[in-house]
Amino acid sequence: MIGGGKIRLNRWQQAAVAVGSAVGALLDPRRADLIAALGETTGKPAFERVVERMKKSPEGRAVLLERPRVISAQVGHAWDLPANTFGAAYARFMGSRNFSPDDRPPVRFMETEELAYVAMRAREVHDFWHTLFGLPTNLIGESALKVIEFEQMYLPMCLMSVVGGTARFTEKQRKLFFQHYFPWAIRAGMQSTDLMCVYYEKHFQEDLEDVRRKWGITPAPAAPNQNVA
Repeated sequence: MIGGGKIRLNRWQQAAVAVGSAVGALLDPRRADLIAALGETTGKPAFERVVERMKKSPEGRAVLLERPRVISAQVGHAWDLPANTFGAAYARFMGSRNFSPDDRPPVRFMETEELAYVAMRAREVHDFWHTLFGLPTNLIGESALKVIEFEQMYLPMCLMSVVGGTARFTEKQRKLFFQHYFPWAIRAGMQSTDLMCVYYEKHFQEDLEDVRRKWGITPAPAAPNQNVA
């Protein structure tokens, strides 16, 4: 399995893992392993649909065939690209937050290698999407990106993450999110190309604004001058 050992679960076990992961993730949203387990145990039909869409797209088919990984060994050259490029923007996003592309939890609960790869791919392109949509990694930014991910993949975990995230907002954050970010995220997710069918690594050397236009991406609008992070 992609990065970890394969664990076969029956339906009752899947339900138990899903419920336990959901409760744990609500109590501690920083637990990436629980969020990942929730996505895997509730997302099989959605990932199957993503696979079928990828097979109908030239770039999607190339991704499935070559199975690129967003890990340091394969994307480290982005740090050496010109400042205007998509790759350099991704490197700045990661470097400014001391993030590593190697920090994603492994996939454990998918039945086939193909589904496991697509689940891992969805996890690994998350930071590409942060870069392209210009979203911060605070609670509001992550919740907005989950709206886009739901529009793109229809993963139940994304919807649950939005519900859980907004429940933790302050009143000021909630007002800002639903008046400012939520309507934009709905439109942005629907207007963009099928982002799981993009072979991002082959576009690292292209201008950031050019790839945004090519993929129909509308960056997040500037937030009002409020301290709501």
